[in-house]
Amino acid sequence: MKTGAQLYTIRAYTQNEKDFARSMKRIAQTGYRTVQISAVGKDIRPERIREICDENGLEIVLTHSDVNRILYDTDRLIAEHDVMGCRYIGIGAMPDRYRAPEWLAHFAEDFREPARKIADAGKLLMYHNHNFEFRRIQAEGEAQEKRIIEYLCDWFGPRELGFTLDTYWVQAAGADVCQWIGLLADRIPCVHLKDMAVGAEGAMMAPVMEGNLNFGAILKALEGTSCEYLLVEQDICQGSPFDCLKQSYDNLAAAGYR
Repeated sequence: MKTGAQLYTIRAYTQNEKDFARSMKRIAQTGYRTVQISAVGKDIRPERIREICDENGLEIVLTHSDVNRILYDTDRLIAEHDVMGCRYIGIGAMPDRYRAPEWLAHFAEDFREPARKIADAGKLLMYHNHNFEFRRIQAEGEAQEKRIIEYLCDWFGPRELGFTLDTYWVQAAGADVCQWIGLLADRIPCVHLKDMAVGAEGAMMAPVMEGNLNFGAILKALEGTSCEYLLVEQDICQGSPFDCLKQSYDNLAAAGYR
């Protein structure tokens, strides 16, 4: 498993080409060799993203892509991922309208064709979870109540949909991270590593191994699964996001994960 940086963490520093190049240099100097492209400035062409990452020895392994492009601009989106040398095309979050019982099944109806087109191109559509996917509902047309994430597993095969399992959000849902690693073992080529600490106002995000998640057990559970990339993400940082990414990298490297 390779350790990478989810660039959403440093989104304030990737909104133009000059800042993106500066940031990729810092990410590489930290020790990372893979990155996820997310929340990068829309004016930076895929060709330049690839060139800048190549110059810094960074492999692009996953994106978070606009859902409307996944649905309605699939062919061009696939071509852009070919340019970036990226196999995994990610959905950052399920659009709000699909989260209600009466609309959930439409997610599968709408995304199945793009998912199959992406699979036919030798890539994989990846779904990134938050906590709401662990809510139990009875989707319209279904016989019984299930968690939203269980419906997604039922409605899409492993070739059509993978999961970018996010450790923080699984914990925030009150679920067992290691249990879900086991349940999704063949569908998690990319995992978001994010720790949870407790501050004065409650739960907060923290660098990996600086909070309360049992990363010793989590990393051991990931060994032997389909996981290829451990992507460090911290949506909200206390201090510099570059420092947070470095702390996570150093902790993982000390544990033998680079």
